[in-house]
Amino acid sequence: MIHDSIGDALTKIRNASRSRHPAVDVRFSNLSTRILNVLKREGFIRTYKLIGETPAQRNIRIYLKYARKTPAITQLIRISKPGARIYRKATELPRVLGGLGVAVVSTSRGIVTEQEAYKQRIGGEVICYVW
Repeated sequence: MIHDSIGDALTKIRNASRSRHPAVDVRFSNLSTRILNVLKREGFIRTYKLIGETPAQRNIRIYLKYARKTPAITQLIRISKPGARIYRKATELPRVLGGLGVAVVSTSRGIVTEQEAYKQRIGGEVICYVW
């Protein structure tokens, strides 16, 4: 049985944003924190912090961002899944909504947006689209 912690985290963020919750808790993983760094840098979430004392209880509390009750995240789509990984070359990286959205890409140099990966001329696994 495969557990998709990234897919679960993205689904919780999407559902909490649509329900206009101020914060949401997801399970801790290093990959999740790297994705959250990108979302914070791009302005889709306010911040996040680690909660829980023991490793078994570790979670991440994500504080969602709103502009006059309108969520900053209107859509969050998981692209690459455990059963079907999606890889793209630097020249084939997608532009989400003509540049209004962001594609989060896992490259050999870390988790970055599609624009940063294109500038560095490196491709990778397309994790999700956010707008």
